Amino acid sequence: MQQEDDLRALAKIMEFGRAVSIFLLVVHVYVYCYPSITSWNLNLEVINKIIMNFNNTTGIFNCVLWSKLAAILLLAVSCLGTKGVKGEKITRHKIYAALFAGCILFFLNWWILDLSLPHTAVTALYVFTLVSGYLCLLMAGLWMSRLYKHNLMEDVFNLENESFQQETRLMENEYSVNLPTKFQYQGKLNDGWINVVNPFRATIVLGTPGSGKSYAVVNNYIRQMISKGYSCYIYDYKFDDLSVIAYNTLLNNMDKYKVKPKFYVINFDDPRKSHRCNPINPEFMTDISDAYEASYTIMLNLNKTWIEKQGDFFVESPIILLAAIIWYLKIYKNGIYCTFPHAVELLNKPYSDLFTILTSYPELENYLSPFMDAWKSGAQDQLQGQIASAKIPLTRMISPQLYWVMTGNDFSLDINNPNEPKLLCVGNNPDRQNIYSAALGLYNSRIVKLINKKGQLKSTVIIDELPTIYFRGLDNLIATARSNKVAVCLGFQDFSQLNRDYGEKESKVVQNTVGNIFSGQVVGETARTLSERFGKVLQKRQSVSINRQDVSTSINTQLDSLIPASKIANLSQGTFVGAVSDNFGEKIDQKIFHAEITVDHAKVSAEEKVYKPIPVINEFRDNDGKDIMMQQIKRNYDQIKADAQVIVNTEMERIKSDPELCKRLGLENNLQEHNDKI
Repeated sequence: MQQEDDLRALAKIMEFGRAVSIFLLVVHVYVYCYPSITSWNLNLEVINKIIMNFNNTTGIFNCVLWSKLAAILLLAVSCLGTKGVKGEKITRHKIYAALFAGCILFFLNWWILDLSLPHTAVTALYVFTLVSGYLCLLMAGLWMSRLYKHNLMEDVFNLENESFQQETRLMENEYSVNLPTKFQYQGKLNDGWINVVNPFRATIVLGTPGSGKSYAVVNNYIRQMISKGYSCYIYDYKFDDLSVIAYNTLLNNMDKYKVKPKFYVINFDDPRKSHRCNPINPEFMTDISDAYEASYTIMLNLNKTWIEKQGDFFVESPIILLAAIIWYLKIYKNGIYCTFPHAVELLNKPYSDLFTILTSYPELENYLSPFMDAWKSGAQDQLQGQIASAKIPLTRMISPQLYWVMTGNDFSLDINNPNEPKLLCVGNNPDRQNIYSAALGLYNSRIVKLINKKGQLKSTVIIDELPTIYFRGLDNLIATARSNKVAVCLGFQDFSQLNRDYGEKESKVVQNTVGNIFSGQVVGETARTLSERFGKVLQKRQSVSINRQDVSTSINTQLDSLIPASKIANLSQGTFVGAVSDNFGEKIDQKIFHAEITVDHAKVSAEEKVYKPIPVINEFRDNDGKDIMMQQIKRNYDQIKADAQVIVNTEMERIKSDPELCKRLGLENNLQEHNDKI
């Protein structure tokens, strides 16, 4: 009750001050427009004496400005003490406009009194400008008291709450990858660093097409790792985008290696620019499980739907059959025919000869028992189904160019061999990825086996567009390669793509074992998963309630997503969110980042202009300079087919000439026919 009385008393005081202000304004007009007042017979001697005495005491009417200032001062005091109803439509711009107009009309109208016009017109014009200016100033003063100062719509996207301090130190070591950034914090653009001080804990780079993941992250990984002496394996989906970068970076950093590395390329599209390499080199296969791994990789790359059906009868059968053929070629004549093309050709021989030859070796007899049981029991439909499951996919890989590349021995796949370090780039072609991916997947699986060993050089495996190829053993490589100094960098578009092509279980393992993650624009479940990974942070919330008498403000805090999924779904090109891992002794307090990766476009463009193309490896020309590529590749293709037939003929002769072996294989009738011919 007392408060209401005080408010009423204050309101009366303010009204009195405003009344005095208006009274001073009236007296001001009386004094400075006295000729008109006299002509209108409005002057009184009593008033004149009072005004003169007051002026003698205060001097307020000695200058036209003093009485105006006094009136405006009283007006300002009355307005400051007035509590009006807040209005969102009242803005500072409106107040400034009213103040400006009021000051012009109210204070800068003295010259009107000196106009050579009838005094009545002068008085009317002067009073009009004076009153208009006063009303504008009164309106501005009242609006000030009603101005809604809490603009909750200044940050409609909650940018300030969701910005945070990031790492600004450059933390570099002999293994690290360091990317300069710019990030927003407290309304300012700051310089920062993304420090991948431990790349051996694996890295994932996500982003929709055009988000900048290759340009800003993968390309920088290649440049920095080569400049620090890593041996490299690079899967170049759109050959030769990454390969050219790797080749030219290596040329400029040969001095970073103790033993100068060699640059190798696998390119099925252009044999002139491709080395030859046998991915199932018998020297690196020590057990039949190696043959099984190779077979598994090939078949699952050719039939990606089988990834979710692992263990099914008609999935395992062709894998086992191909594995048996590969291991047979390994043990036959010390592996001189142990190549993938020879395995494909041998598989396409009559199954009666094939099974007879394979089961003649005790180490393969039990391996092929399911096929032999079906054959001997007369289950032809089942047997034909098992064999067709292997033959049909592999026939897609019967290509002279592919045979050419996969039958040579220009180099071995132990890329991190300290005595012979290598940079290997394997190229795919989006138009033929279903064929090439199976062959390249075989290289991948063999490399994983060979590089993940102790005592080797530091190395990196960079796979761009991972879902286009099935990488057998990838989850195990990520989990175990850290101690062997193998840095894995995987680029793909989003987690759903990985789930589709690798299966949900294996995809989850890859997602959850990676220590470093970069993400450009991604949407849907991937964005939500990343948002959860980055966690929550304490954010300030403010609410305002407006009524006729007062404005109440409430400020509270609550935990909310540091980087919401909606923000990840709308990132600009080149802007990434993510998290990095640290090391003992190299602690990173703020591992999470949300920043634009800074790329010196002019420098990159200048470098690319002087890039040297990957050189021609095999000219395919005879002594007369004629192009003989097709003839040479065709000759190699025909030789492989002939080799397969020779193997069958030789082995069948060996079996038929051995009575005990014929008896064990149940070929007594064939033996009798053989003896009759002799």
